[in-house]
Amino acid sequence: MSTPRFLDLPPGVAPQKIETPQGTFAALEALPVSGVIERWPALLIPGLTGSKEDFLAVLMTLAHSGRRVVAVDLRGQYETPGPDDPAAYTCPALGADVDALAQIIGGGDAVHLVGHSFGGLVAREAVIDGRTRFASFTLMGSGPSGIEGKRAVNGRKIMEEVQAFGLEHVWHHRLEPEALSNDVSDEILAFLRRRLLTNSPTGLACMAEQVLSMHDRTDELRQIEVPTLVLYGEHDDGWPPEEQSEMAASLGAECVVVPGAVHSPAVEAPETTAAALVRFWNAAEKTLFGH
Repeated sequence: MSTPRFLDLPPGVAPQKIETPQGTFAALEALPVSGVIERWPALLIPGLTGSKEDFLAVLMTLAHSGRRVVAVDLRGQYETPGPDDPAAYTCPALGADVDALAQIIGGGDAVHLVGHSFGGLVAREAVIDGRTRFASFTLMGSGPSGIEGKRAVNGRKIMEEVQAFGLEHVWHHRLEPEALSNDVSDEILAFLRRRLLTNSPTGLACMAEQVLSMHDRTDELRQIEVPTLVLYGEHDDGWPPEEQSEMAASLGAECVVVPGAVHSPAVEAPETTAAALVRFWNAAEKTLFGH
């Protein structure tokens, strides 16, 4: 569970609702506090049990590079409503949502796309399906196929318990003890509970199943001509770091290992993560489009 360390909105960051043909999505939009928007925008996709707030610590810095940056809640996640139909939560269906969001946010310009953890699997669908022109693609703490290790065990339990007992059970027996062991503040604890309980139960169970069973699409992604970055914490406990490094090599992608970070670099090492993203985005624009 990615746990933001604060909830106050930084300067230049505001909540928004983004209307698309796929529905309305809750978002946090960051704009430069000073200067003008002169670079292409970015769209940030959170992981399983996460939300747009997982990017709070990097939004202001990313926008300061002269671009609009938008972090969203996926369909059925926290403040974005979702249906009870399991088909709405497959990676291809969620990838179609990412396409719609990117086309609205870009307004004709290419968009830098970042997917964290499960969000990386979803974002990858949008890149491969070819419906949208992306300026770059970043896989952040996200691997080539189903998640592994301790997080796979937790994902399987979440999927089973949501279906059998509901979200309150998952909170009290799984996510609350984890949060308490990390000594989070009362404010953050209340937020984590509210975030979980406003998820679509169907959506959460289906997303958990997807993150466990996703097949490797590295070969297909390699066929797409888009600058790609693989960024992960040196102690990632989701996909093994060596697996993410091998994926980057297979893709011919740039690879950044964030010192001291685990599975949520944007939370655990925001300065390093934001600097790496801005440098990569600027290089992608300069190399590909002379922007």
